[in-house]
Amino acid sequence: MSDGSHSGSSLLELLRETGDDIARNRRIFCNRDLDLSEIDAIGFDMDYTLAAYAQEALEDLSIELTVDRLISERGYPEAIRERVHTMPGFAIRGLVMDTELGNVLKLDSYRNVSRGYHGFRELSELEESTYRSEAIRFNGERYALADTLFALPEVTMYAALVAFLEETEGERESWRQVYDDVRFSIDLAHRDGSLKARIMADTPHYVTRSEGLARALHRLRSSGKQLFVLTNSWPRYTDHLMGYLLDDMRPEYPSWRNYFDIIIAAAQKPDFFTEPGALLRSGDDYEPGAEAAAGPLEGDTIYMHGNSRDLIERTGWTPSRTLYVGDHIYGDILRSRKSAWRTMMIVQEMESELEHADETLEQLTSIRELEVAVERVTFELAYDEWLSNNLDAALDAIPRAAARGDRDELERIARSELKRAREDGRRRRRDLLERLLKAERALDDDRNPYWGPIFKAYNANSVFGEQVEDFACLYTSSVSNLVYYSPMHTFRAPRRPMSHERG
Repeated sequence: MSDGSHSGSSLLELLRETGDDIARNRRIFCNRDLDLSEIDAIGFDMDYTLAAYAQEALEDLSIELTVDRLISERGYPEAIRERVHTMPGFAIRGLVMDTELGNVLKLDSYRNVSRGYHGFRELSELEESTYRSEAIRFNGERYALADTLFALPEVTMYAALVAFLEETEGERESWRQVYDDVRFSIDLAHRDGSLKARIMADTPHYVTRSEGLARALHRLRSSGKQLFVLTNSWPRYTDHLMGYLLDDMRPEYPSWRNYFDIIIAAAQKPDFFTEPGALLRSGDDYEPGAEAAAGPLEGDTIYMHGNSRDLIERTGWTPSRTLYVGDHIYGDILRSRKSAWRTMMIVQEMESELEHADETLEQLTSIRELEVAVERVTFELAYDEWLSNNLDAALDAIPRAAARGDRDELERIARSELKRAREDGRRRRRDLLERLLKAERALDDDRNPYWGPIFKAYNANSVFGEQVEDFACLYTSSVSNLVYYSPMHTFRAPRRPMSHERG
């Protein structure tokens, strides 16, 4: 009979048995080692970082407002209202719009096209081959990269308009004007405040409120970290959205502002990290012209503009001991990293992809078995080729008792058998590769029938996957996932063996 007492270790074991491991879609993944105990300050973007948007609802709104402006400002026919609408799954991050040919492309990390659509018609292999003659570059005007969740409606609208206009007016030599019209109209919906006004009028419909966010921020702050907000959204919208997310969540914080030591809105990233903008104090009514010079920094004040060097000098923080959390590769992650800050990227959509990955473990196992089989046959072919080129030496190495017969006859038999073996090996390898490609395509189609997963392009990283791997020290699906880790946790990147190290 138990006397009710437990040793420390046995009680801990019992406690551990009552819980579950951290779900994969709640984990934080590491590309470069990062010790949180060596981080003094943590900054957060707001949109798609602290604030998780309901993506389909936001895309519906963005497309509705953009179509209004395409009709009123750019003269598009009223009929596009019926043809331009949200298509769940069609637009994902990392897609590229070819503004000349009217195509939407998914690229791998080598800038090869893995899939493509013209309107909503998948490109043929011949059409995809037109992109192999030159590298696709993003520093010109022809290709536009959709690298934020805010940009996804542009992809859907561009494809829908290409399909509609080609059907009603015929083919065009260039689709650049259509892309420019979409870009102008969606920018106008952001600039004139109509998009933000609709979100502010019905915030619960567009933004997810989570107690986990308040818990994560509280744990970080309680551990001695200094927290700050650095967002491109303007002060009025920032105050509204952050109040919705955090006010009344915890009794220790009368206002959302009490979670943070510094709040900077209208930061104008990426220029915040590269240009010498002056830090201003936002007026209480948030009206343009009500700003004033910043003065000493105060925790309950919303500031505007500024620059990273001035922020570091004012606070005394060390850049390498500052972590910035954001969702935009270029505006948040790349630029802050170039300022020597550490980085953590929020990839909101990876939550559903990780859930799906757990459901496809059997398919992944089959794919790995096929990969091993292809590698084995490939090695056999390479070895038989070596034997063919070094047959004299190989025959000399055969024991005399086993090498019966005339030497010329032995060589003839050996070459005939090697030829048959190579032909059989090539056939088996071709069949295995065909099965492997079909299995990979089926797996990708299960995740997204248009494009497959956001991080991969078959067996290579996608452009987006490459960017996350190259620029983000850490990445995860939500800021609230920090609650599962100690504020002193050490993240260690897994060893990534090169091909020759895998055995």
